Amino acid sequence: MASKRFLFTSESVTEGHPDKVCDQISDAILDEFLTKDRNSRVAAETTVTTGMALVCGEITSDCYVDIPSIVRNTIKNIGYNGKEGGGFDYKTCAVLTSIDEQSTDIAGGVNKALESRNNNADTSAQETENVGAGDQGIMFGFACDETPELMPLPISLAHKLAYRLAQVRKNGSLGYLRPDGKSQVTVEYIDGKPSRIDTIVLSTQHDPEINGVSDNKEVQEIIRDDLIEKVIKPVFEDCNIKPDEKTKYLINPSGRFVIGGPQGDAGLTGRKIIVDTYGGYSRHGGGAFSGKDPTKVDRSAAYATRYVAKNIVAAGLASKCEVELGYAIGVAEPVSIMVDTFGTGKISDDEIADLIKKNFDLRPAAIINQFDLRGLPAKNGGKFYQKLAAYGHMGRTDINVPWEQTDKAAILKEQASANCCSC
Repeated sequence: MASKRFLFTSESVTEGHPDKVCDQISDAILDEFLTKDRNSRVAAETTVTTGMALVCGEITSDCYVDIPSIVRNTIKNIGYNGKEGGGFDYKTCAVLTSIDEQSTDIAGGVNKALESRNNNADTSAQETENVGAGDQGIMFGFACDETPELMPLPISLAHKLAYRLAQVRKNGSLGYLRPDGKSQVTVEYIDGKPSRIDTIVLSTQHDPEINGVSDNKEVQEIIRDDLIEKVIKPVFEDCNIKPDEKTKYLINPSGRFVIGGPQGDAGLTGRKIIVDTYGGYSRHGGGAFSGKDPTKVDRSAAYATRYVAKNIVAAGLASKCEVELGYAIGVAEPVSIMVDTFGTGKISDDEIADLIKKNFDLRPAAIINQFDLRGLPAKNGGKFYQKLAAYGHMGRTDINVPWEQTDKAAILKEQASANCCSC
C-alpha cells in the first residue's frame, strides 16, 4: 500500500502583531485585577488602530485599576515607541475606556450552580464551591507525541520562530527589526508522522534603511540572510527534523514591510485563537482566552482539556488525543465529554472517556482551584496571563503553567492496565 502524504501548515505571530497587542493589553488588565482582587470578574476587550487603543467590556471588582497606565506600559514593553516602533507610540496614542459591571443575570448563575455534583470523579482535595459555568460553549483540548511538549510540530516551530524574531529584535542582534511579525511552517507528513520541513515563511517589520543601505532590494537581501542565520538556524538546532535542500524559504514575500503594527492594521482581542491553541491541527470551540477571568470556561475549560489530553498521551494510551467538553451557563458539570484518539488509542475512546470521568473533576470551580487560576498573577509578580497572550497558551515550556503537568499519567496508565487485565 502506498504511503499517505500530506502537507500541514501552522502560523504564529509576534507580540507586536496588532491582534496580539490587544490580547496582551486585555490580559495585562486581567493580571492587575486578579492580583489586587482574586475574585474579580473580568471580560476586557481591546482594539487598537493608528493612534488609538480602546478598552471596553464588563468588569466587577472591589479594587481600582489604572487601566490607561496598563495600556501604555504594555504597548511600551512590546516596543511601540514612536519612530523605532513603526508609527505607533505608547506616549501619544489615545487611550479610551468603556467599562460596565458584569450582568447580574450572568453573575447569578456563575455564583451558584443550578445543580449539585453528580459524577464520580476522584477529588482528593476538599469539595470545591459549586460555581456554574460563565457561559455555554464547547472547548477542545489536544495532545500528540510529535514534540517533547506533546504539541503538533508545525505550531511548535511557528511559535519558536516568532519568539526568536522578538528575541533578536530586543537584544539588539537585529536592531533594525520592528515589533510586528509573522511566522509560518509547512511540515510534510507521511503516514501521519512528520517527515520533513517543506516551507518556512517569515514576515517581519523593519526599518526602511539598514546600516545606511536604503535600496529595498538590498535591504530585503540583508533581512533574508540575517533571518536564516540568526532566527531559523538557531530554532532548528534542537529539532529532529531540519530543513533540507528542498525546503523553501519565503522571507518578507510581499517585498517590503515597514508600515506595520496598529498603524498598518487594526487589532482586536481574540482574533488569533488558532495561534493560541494548536495551529489548526485540532478543532476549536471558537471561544477566545485573553481578557477573561477563570470563571469563563472559554479559558479555564480549554486549559483543562489540554491537561486531560496531554496526560492521556503521556500515559501512553494514545499517540494523538482530542477531548471536547460542552457546558451550559450556570451549570457546573459538563453536559458532554468526547474523546477522539484518531485510531491511535491502546484502549477504546469510550474507555478513555470513562477514565476521564473517574479521574478529572471538570467543574469550573474545581478547575480554578486545581490550577489556582485566580492566584497565578499574584504568585508571578503580577504578570502571568499577559505572558501567555503571545506565543501560545498550550505547550509552553518557558512558563510554569499547571495545565502542562503530566501528574495524572501514571494513575491513568495503571487503571487502563487493570481494566485490560479484567477483560
